[in-house]
Parts: sequence; structure tokens; C-alpha cells
Amino acid sequence: MLYYFFKYLDKAFDFPGAGVFQYITFRSGLAIILSLLISTIYGKKIINFLRKQQVGETVRELGLEGQTQKAGTPTMGGIIIILSTLIPVLLLAKLDNIYIILLLITTVWMGLIGFLDDYIKVFKKDKEGLKGIFKVIGQVGLGIIVGTVLYFHPAVTIKKELSVEKQGIHSVIKTTSPEVKSTETTIPFLKDNTFDYAEVLSFMGDGYENYAWLIFIPLVIFIITAVSNGANLTDGIDGLAAGTSAISVLALGIFAFISGNIIFSEYLNIMYIPNSGEMTIYIAAFVGSLIGFLWYNTYPATVFMGDTGSLTIGGIIAVIAIAVRKELMIPVLCGIFLAENLSVMLQVSYFKYTKKKYGEGKRIFLMSPLHHHYQKKGYHESKIVTRFWIVAILLAIFSLVSLKLR
Repeated sequence: MLYYFFKYLDKAFDFPGAGVFQYITFRSGLAIILSLLISTIYGKKIINFLRKQQVGETVRELGLEGQTQKAGTPTMGGIIIILSTLIPVLLLAKLDNIYIILLLITTVWMGLIGFLDDYIKVFKKDKEGLKGIFKVIGQVGLGIIVGTVLYFHPAVTIKKELSVEKQGIHSVIKTTSPEVKSTETTIPFLKDNTFDYAEVLSFMGDGYENYAWLIFIPLVIFIITAVSNGANLTDGIDGLAAGTSAISVLALGIFAFISGNIIFSEYLNIMYIPNSGEMTIYIAAFVGSLIGFLWYNTYPATVFMGDTGSLTIGGIIAVIAIAVRKELMIPVLCGIFLAENLSVMLQVSYFKYTKKKYGEGKRIFLMSPLHHHYQKKGYHESKIVTRFWIVAILLAIFSLVSLKLR
């Protein structure tokens, strides 16, 4: 809203300073500051409200140190993250940008699924919350919307070939190809690092490109479901999910800014995605809200994000990665989520296998997800969280290095 207001002031009255709102970097800086202020200042009010409503966490006895003290801590704190992200975005972003629209839909959609899950747990006293099948239906529904829009919407394009010439101190942009619809994505760490999903259907003969949605949309559904569940599993100890997510999202913000800037994308020889740079404003607000939330969520936490936050975080990360065509980077960039997911899958599979074969189930880890394994080994949760953050930072740096490491 402010973007359009200052744009009008600049055009109609040549208002001093109004033109600065045209710059993505300026609006991104405002977005992260505003989201930090909202999440830290109003976060306390929201926590007090949740406490008055007796929206407390019900803790299952798992034999973990310090677990019982967390009973009654307000949950649904994901509301803080959602509100402190949406408000700056609505004020500062171009609301007609298709990528911003998709991210707003994702935030509200996944936020509602998570909120419903938390509501059932807290007010209906059902520890299982929303049935797993309904969560999956919600994730699949979002995947269909995101995949369909990204595939069919005319504003979702790429430029394959760029030419930027230096004339004095200025760079003159010359594009050698028009904007095109494409299902191409980026394969990390390879020299010729693009892959078109449509190629999977090349065996169909002429016109196979028209059926690329048969590959693309199911892939989007899978990624959104996997990453949102990974974030949900990671949210098990104070500050873990919010901190690791902030690190991953910050790296995605750099990818979005570079991919949406024709000069940088040409220099780094990466895919130029018109209009994608606007996502930087959303990402800045999202990072600010996660950091602000950590003010209350670090050990000992005074609020938990609940599924309202964790499912939303995972959905947003997945959509951003797909939009900037870095979804194949997710296993590296979101390596913490992957490790948490795999630890659960391996634990359950191995237990069922050994029970069927030997009559007694055996375990790989002392407990899953992975962070609980280290708790069982006697590590304090603050040390676990800090070390997971360090790993997340290393993975984010490694992901960014892939821009030139081919």
C-alpha cells in the first residue's frame, strides 16, 4: 500500500524522497525492520493474550530432561510470525506481483491448516490434533494451486540468454531472447546446470512440452508436503525451527534478489527470472519475523510456534525455492529438515522391519526426530540448537557458493 502511495506522490508531485520506494533494497530494509518491531513489541501482547485464553502446550511424557516444565507454555505462537510477515508485505510490496500473491496465499493457507491443528489439540483436548490425512489434503491442495499458477500464469517466465555490455561506468543491458514460459530449473554444482522437466516426457514425441505439467505439478506437491512436514518435525526444542528456518530463508532471499536482477544474473551466469526480485521484500519481512519470534522462543521459551508456525514456515520455504528454481537445492539448503525427516522415516521403518523379522522392534536412534536423540544422550537443548544452527549456516554458505562452484 505504501509502495503505491509513494509511487503516486513521486509521479504526480515529484515528492522529494518518494522515488526511493521504487528500490527493492530500500523496501526490503524497511520490511525487515518493521517485522522485527512488530514481532518483538506486539509479540509480548499476543503471548499474554494466548496465556489468558489458556492456550497452553500439552506435553507428552517422553522421558526428556526439562520436558515437564514446558507444560502450559503458550502455543500457537506462529500467529506472531504470520502477522509480522504479512503486515510489512502488504505495506511495502507490489501486491499485483504473481510471486507475492502466491506467497500470501501460502502463508494464509498453511497458517489456517496449522491453526486448526493447534485448535483441536488445545481446545478439543485431542493430542493428535488434525488428522494426518486432512493435513496432507491441505498440503496437496496448496501444491496444486502453486504448481498450476507457476506453470500456466503468463507472468511466470525466464530469459534464457542475456547480454550485458559495459560502456564507461554504466552497464547497458541487451537481451538476446524474449521472456519465455519454461519448466527449466537449476541443478546445483554442474557447469551446464539447467534441466527442463519437460524432457522427462520427450519419449512422447512432438508436442511433449505441452504435457510438462504432468511432471511439474506433482513435483511441486511433493516438495511442499515434504518441506512443510520437515519443518514441523524440526519444531521440537526451543528455537530450533525458527533459527534454522531464518538461516535457510536468508540464503533464499539472496537467490531471489540475484535471480530477479538482470545484471547480477548475467554476471553469475544464472537463470534470470523477471519480477522474482520482488520476493526479496517478502523474504526480508519473513526473516525479521522469525528473528523477532526467537526473542521469545529461545531457551527457555515463553511461547511455542505450534503447527500454526511450523507448517507455515515449511510451506513458505518450499514455494520460494520453487519460484526461484532452486528446489533441487533444498536437500542441501534445508539439510536440517531433511535429517529430521530421515531420522523419523529410518526409525519407524527399521523398527517395523526388525519387529516383523525378529519379533522385537529395534531402534537406530535413541529417539526420533534427530534432536531428541541428542537430548537422550544428555546434551542440553541449548547446545543442540546452537550446533544445529551452525550446521544450517554451513549448509547455507555451501548453497550460496554453488552460484560459482560448477
